[in-house]
Amino acid sequence: MHVNQTAQYALRVMMHLAAHGKGDLRRARDLSRATRIPPAYLSKILRRLVTGGLLRARKGHGGGFEIARPAGRIRLLDVLGASGGGVERDLCVFGNGRCDASDPCPLHDSWSELNDAFHAWSRRTTLLDLRDAARGDGRRRAAGRRRSAGRRRASRRRRR
Repeated sequence: MHVNQTAQYALRVMMHLAAHGKGDLRRARDLSRATRIPPAYLSKILRRLVTGGLLRARKGHGGGFEIARPAGRIRLLDVLGASGGGVERDLCVFGNGRCDASDPCPLHDSWSELNDAFHAWSRRTTLLDLRDAARGDGRRRAAGRRRSAGRRRASRRRRR
């Protein structure tokens, strides 16, 4: 498993924009400075994220980029896919090219398990989850979701 530079930069810029929220337009020049991504590289990434439906771009005076939907509805898997980068799942940590079950390296089973866990995590984790975790709210939010789920189950039992 390897998250390439493009995907890392895409996650960085999406997290930055998610921290500011929808409706807060940021110019490419300001995003480049804030995220420490070279301007030419950032332009390519922004174009991919707009095409992928994760960002909106407004041209002209007062224009810029903003997230296209709430941070809680943008999964990491969406960002990785839209960036065109993503994660290379089948690379062998022993340098054997691709890892597969027919000719496994010594770490194939463990490495496959780690890859599967990463992909499951990126499917269920949103920018909001990461933003909250970075602010220290992640544990409180997760606990709130568990309490809410428990209340829903209890309510369903009472209705039966």
